[in-house]
Amino acid sequence: MAKISVTVWGENVHERKVEFIRKIYPSGMHGCIVEGLQESSDFSVGTATLEQPEHGLTEKVLAATDVLLWWGHCAHGDVQDAIVERVVKRVNEGMGLIVLHSGHYSKVFKRLLGTTCSLTWREAGEKERLWVCNPAHPIAAGLGPYFELAEEEMYGEPFGIPTPDEQIFISWFEGGEVFRSGATWKRGAGKIFYFRPGHESYPTYHDSNVKLVLKNAARWAAPEGPRWIDEAPNIPVDKAPERIELKGQTLHKAGEAGFK
Repeated sequence: MAKISVTVWGENVHERKVEFIRKIYPSGMHGCIVEGLQESSDFSVGTATLEQPEHGLTEKVLAATDVLLWWGHCAHGDVQDAIVERVVKRVNEGMGLIVLHSGHYSKVFKRLLGTTCSLTWREAGEKERLWVCNPAHPIAAGLGPYFELAEEEMYGEPFGIPTPDEQIFISWFEGGEVFRSGATWKRGAGKIFYFRPGHESYPTYHDSNVKLVLKNAARWAAPEGPRWIDEAPNIPVDKAPERIELKGQTLHKAGEAGFK
């Protein structure tokens, strides 16, 4: 069986500029995520970062990617709009997208969901308890009723997202807030999963349960069929499945390319 081709995209800003974060993630946050995925033989994993030409997300890279993981925080505005549209196009064609933690505010996520994706937050190293809402869902495979992270940033409701297709996790925080911390959507032929944990100040991506969720999610988000190419073709009268005759006036020429 062919391996699932995964690309892990990270800003790679905090890890290069903040010493204590570099100590937590010496190979970068994207590198740590890759290491977790590579615990399974199901994946072929590569990386892309903000500072690379085209942010590492060239047409060739995205064409070969089954599932894209996205982590961003302090440099959302630096992501080129052309690259955002390139990613959105690939999701609609069937590429899976896993958006992590502060990626909720990325251009890509907001563009695909069509909402503000705003939330409340607090950075205080609180315990987070993630409750499994649907134990039968593939993303929750191998987990108990809940798992805990000793230190995390708090995200709280209201969360400005459209109603999820599926709610996988809900988080409770030490300060009392709750949050829809794992949710899925379908856009075009592509699957999207948002997973809340992953603040850079804490060793979240070293956690075994978090690594399990990301492996499960990458398998779930992988394309289920061939790429859907949205060309909106014009079907001439003589190519209709049933015989018809042209009636009335027309604005367009037969076989005219594109949607008008």
